[in-house]
Amino acid sequence: MLLHASDSALAPWIDSILPTLPVHLADHVDAETHSSALELRTGVHDDVSAAIDELQTLRGELQGELEGRRLRAAAAGMHPTTVWQETRISGGERYQLLYASLRELARREPTFALHVHVAVPDPEDALQAMNGMRAHLPLLLALSANSPFWQGRETGLASTRTPMFGAFPRVGLPRAFADYSDYVDSIDELLRCGAFPEPTFLWWDVRLQPRWGTVEVRIMDAQTTIADSAGLVAMVQSLVHMEAGGGDGASAAHDSPELLAENRFLAARDGMQARFLDAELEGQISAHDVLAGTLDACAEHAEVLGCREQLESARELSRHPGAERQRERAREPAGLGGLVAALADSF
Repeated sequence: MLLHASDSALAPWIDSILPTLPVHLADHVDAETHSSALELRTGVHDDVSAAIDELQTLRGELQGELEGRRLRAAAAGMHPTTVWQETRISGGERYQLLYASLRELARREPTFALHVHVAVPDPEDALQAMNGMRAHLPLLLALSANSPFWQGRETGLASTRTPMFGAFPRVGLPRAFADYSDYVDSIDELLRCGAFPEPTFLWWDVRLQPRWGTVEVRIMDAQTTIADSAGLVAMVQSLVHMEAGGGDGASAAHDSPELLAENRFLAARDGMQARFLDAELEGQISAHDVLAGTLDACAEHAEVLGCREQLESARELSRHPGAERQRERAREPAGLGGLVAALADSF
């Protein structure tokens, strides 16, 4: 999020900033739907460590560029105090098309997410990984939840971003697809009927990106710190590797669409305090217990991928997740203004 340095309010200046960035940084920065948001994008890397190192470098370079313009950057699922009347739509053709399509839905408060692409060369393996990842999405959301405030007040939700973004069409959990042809045929039908101009207008929690040969996981709130991002990226990469290879044998038992949808809501509401519905137990299980089992299942895959150290930082994030840290900071004398300034300090 782009912030005014003076008061930490959102600064709707992306359209004027982008043309003035140095070339090496501009290659990694894009506009987003709202003019107070930007997408910071790493290049392609073989391992999590290299991707996170580049992300840290990019954050530092961006912050340096913004300081000379009396601006700052910060990352969280939502800005804690902004209201929709203050938001503006970016001037790019894609975003004006979105506004024409979604009308005033596009002017809701901007949301900020962490998206992770994992390369899977074979399309059938990628489809299998996408189907398998559906079972892990509630846990990833719970672990990443980092937006407990909306319009200056506590919502009682760990991820307010999730229901706010849910106002858009073509969001949420995708269905399970029979095979890659089923996936292609389903999207092609929507394209032929004129639902949207190209497949990136599908904003599912996980989707395939055939253009890049990746599985893209999109359910997570943006993370305030680099360390928190590292744990989630390592977890996503390990899970995709596991599911592309056939999974751990546990995912299918939790693949009921109704159960997954309920667990997704519980994750957004309660974060790591959630108690997920478990079909095998015919009861509930804590998010912390689900995380422990998931990290155990991921361990051998993380070893192969070289991200075991980063995966362990997911355990640390679970002990003190972003939403809880925001609430603690907001209770200090500086209140929500101090919280937003702290988010920028941690960028």
